[in-house]
Amino acid sequence: MASNKDIITSLDIGTNAIRIVMGQKMPDGRLKIIGAADTPSEGIIRGSINSIEDAVSSISETIEKCERMTGVRIDKIVVGISGAHIKTVASKGVVAVAKANEQVEDSDVERALEVAESTTTMPNYEILHVLPISYNLDDQKDIKEPQGMSGVRLEVATQIVMALSSQVKNMTKVIYRTGVDIEFIVFSILATAEAVLTAKQKELGVAVVNIGSATTSLAIFEEGNILHTAVLPVGAGHITNDLAIGLKTSVDVAEAVKRDHGQAISDGISKRDEVDLHKYSEDEKKGSYVYKKDIAEISEARLEEIFSLIKDELKSINRDGKLPSGIVLTGGGAKMPLIVDLAKETLELPVFLGMPVDSNFPIDKLNDTEYTTALGLVLWADKNMESGGNFLTDISAIGQTTDKMKRWLKSLWPSA
Repeated sequence: MASNKDIITSLDIGTNAIRIVMGQKMPDGRLKIIGAADTPSEGIIRGSINSIEDAVSSISETIEKCERMTGVRIDKIVVGISGAHIKTVASKGVVAVAKANEQVEDSDVERALEVAESTTTMPNYEILHVLPISYNLDDQKDIKEPQGMSGVRLEVATQIVMALSSQVKNMTKVIYRTGVDIEFIVFSILATAEAVLTAKQKELGVAVVNIGSATTSLAIFEEGNILHTAVLPVGAGHITNDLAIGLKTSVDVAEAVKRDHGQAISDGISKRDEVDLHKYSEDEKKGSYVYKKDIAEISEARLEEIFSLIKDELKSINRDGKLPSGIVLTGGGAKMPLIVDLAKETLELPVFLGMPVDSNFPIDKLNDTEYTTALGLVLWADKNMESGGNFLTDISAIGQTTDKMKRWLKSLWPSA
């Protein structure tokens, strides 16, 4: 049986499903994926907890499934967080280089990031990540790593990722009630990027877009660094709701019809092709037919809205039509037929389906867009573990944020 210190376990809490992936660090340094489990979500709406008891039950069931599969007891977990409550804002920090020889050291970078963090506090929000985008040192602009360079004035441009305190607290309470400790909380789209993007794509310029049930998250990379992140309050579940209204049927029937007949482009579908809703539910009258073209048109309209919102995000940072590696689509919503074609047409960029970069997994279900976040959380944690448990080192370079967040998380449970 594997030693727990060699184990990394991730938890992806989605609106439709709870997913867990377990990896084992091998003696030669390789990461081997040894387990994966999922169960339907209960108590989760739009990525947020709305029933503690139901959420505890769903997560506990998924943990037990993974433990049975691997024979390893899960005692700590890396958790992904997303949802419409996540805010990302730009912030800058400026400091004077401390050393008399005017050489930039790690401590100067940390102080600059601390200043950027301290000027961005918002009531009722907790900072998850301080993501450096670029540095300026005196008149030298857009520096990637200023350590060792000479100068007097160091400035850092950052993206600050924040989560609503109440949502973090509720999620923490739920996870602790399952008997598992939280290793750290990670903004999900950053982890997803680890699973589906290559270093070359990040260098050239790329956006990863995760179409979930309730929200769509995106992260834009350029020159190897994070450039912009956002969470859009619309997802694939909105297509289901639209179909339920448009076809005058239940949400369950609408979801099944979407999976079987949804299509991102309606052109080419005959106006005479029909679907019998009665075969999906006894509650539907016999002969309750709807047109396939209507199903596709409803799906297409909502997806066009999602892609137009993504285009607005690209415009906001002057990257519309300017990402050489294009858009990588992932998440459950990315499985709809012809979605890549519609995205190309709307976004006017190369578009690809985001499957795991390393797809040699013994577990078939991992080769699926729905599992990219859970897998990415394990990969992201593994990549950053050498820093002694500070999972933010690679992206944030600011240990204080990590330590503060860990202390805050631990302070929640005893008093909860």
